Order: sequence, then structure tokens, then C-alpha cells
Amino acid sequence: MEYILRTEELTKKYSGQTVVERVSMTVRPGDIYGFVGKNGAGKTTFIRMILGLSLPDGGSFSMFDGERMAQARRKTGSLVEGPAIYNNMSAKKNIEIYCTMLGEDPSQAEEILKTVGLDKTGRKKAGNFSLGMKQRLGIALALVGDPEFLVLDEPINGLDPKGIVEVRELLLKLRKEKNKTIFISSHLLGELEKIATRYGIISSGKLIEEITAEELQEKCGSLTLIKAEPADKAEEIIRSFLGTDKTEQKENNTIAVGAKVENIGALTNELFKAGVVVEGISTSENTAEEYFIKKMEEGE
Repeated sequence: MEYILRTEELTKKYSGQTVVERVSMTVRPGDIYGFVGKNGAGKTTFIRMILGLSLPDGGSFSMFDGERMAQARRKTGSLVEGPAIYNNMSAKKNIEIYCTMLGEDPSQAEEILKTVGLDKTGRKKAGNFSLGMKQRLGIALALVGDPEFLVLDEPINGLDPKGIVEVRELLLKLRKEKNKTIFISSHLLGELEKIATRYGIISSGKLIEEITAEELQEKCGSLTLIKAEPADKAEEIIRSFLGTDKTEQKENNTIAVGAKVENIGALTNELFKAGVVVEGISTSENTAEEYFIKKMEEGE
């Protein structure tokens, strides 16, 4: 299968204001696709369109390599704007009712509860669950019918650290053990970085960039700036000493090295022996969060 979801210039307006503007993206099988954006960037509006909860004003989208939408919907589970649960009922009863509503076999409730780690809750009413447990119950409801594709809107928003870890581990488990493709929106950039395989960055309704986790890692990481003269000779020695070609000459005899230099002293000594004058060395860390924020600001 080539893709799970593909959108082409998908657009939505409210009261004449464009909320989602010409978004084109691709979610592939096996992805944990992190949809990154600030609150109000258009994430939920986009999700509501692909789930059929809101009609687009422009563009188009298709699912499962262009499969009929009715069939594609049956292969998609979702959690949007918080789980709709019956607080006066147990987790099992909630799932059984949802199964009946969808025409699915209620006997799958036990297996789903085990998957999300709620099989020990017994008759405890969902209204007495922690927020993290309620979110896992919401994901459990999304798993009814064993969908191939999960669409989760801010599933870790408002959770305490323990709840965030629980949901994170559950999503990784669903991808690895249940072969689910997951589309997850969030403004918690640090958490998405721990699970996502690909990202879509949205700002003011526009998709700024799609990037894989590997590409993001290459763009981030450590940067070492070495000011030395003569710069050409310094760069040649740095490349040889570090065994890397990730260097670039900047202004004022500064060489940027796209890696952390572990042994600064040895490198400085090597440059000194070659007659290179080192005026300064500095190292900085460019985090994924900084990268996301910079990209989002570019789109504002």
C-alpha cells in the first residue's frame, strides 16, 4: 500500500476566514505521523475534515490508496476533542456499548482492555478514572473494530507526567505489536519527538514542512563553531581529525562543524602544531523543539 491518507490542497474557511489553507500531505503505512502546531493552528479542523465531521471548502483527500470512503472509514478509529465516555459505567461496559453502536461484536472488549492496560479496572466507574486512564479508554474506543488507522487529536494534552508516559508507551505498542498507523496531533513537541516517525508542521493553517524523524535528527543535534586562521587550512585539518565532511566556512574565519567535538583539547593541539591560530571555540545544541518553533514562526 502506497499511502493511508493523502490530501491535496485541503482548505477550510469559517466566516470568510481561512483556517486550513491548501494542505497537501501524505501519511504512509506504519507511520506515527506527528502533526505539530500551536493551539489554533488548524490541527483539529484538519482532523475533522478527514474524519468526515466537517466538509472541506476546497481541495480533496483520499484514504487507503483511494479506497471507497465508506470502507476506509470502517478501517479508521479516532479520538477527537476528548473521549466521549459514560462516566457512570465501567470501562468494559463503555466499550461494549460502543461496539453495539458500530455493529461490532461486544466480546472484543476484553482484548481491547488488555491492549490499553485497563483490564484490571473491573466495575470501577469511568468517572472515577484518572485523566490518563480516561484517555486510554478513549483510545480503547478508537480500537473497536480493529482499525488499521488511528487518528488522535491531542491525546496527551493536560496529562500529568505519568499519564503522558502511559499513553506514549501505548502508542508505541500499538504500532509495533498491532501494526497500526497513527496520526497524532499535539503542541507538546518534546513528547512527539519520542514517538513520531514523520512530522507535518502546521502554522496559521498552512503546512510548512513534512519531515522524517531521520531528517529531523540530521538538522538538529550539536553545532561546533571554531574561529581559526587561516580558515582553509583549519577546515582541512578539522575534517581530517574528526573524519567528517560536515563542515562549512562562515564569516570571520569561522568553521561550523555539524557535530559535537568530543576532544576539543586534542583538536586544538592539532591545529596549533599545523600553525593555525585558534581564536575561539563554542558548542551549541539545536533541539527538535527549537527547530519546530522556528518553522512555525516562519509560517506566521
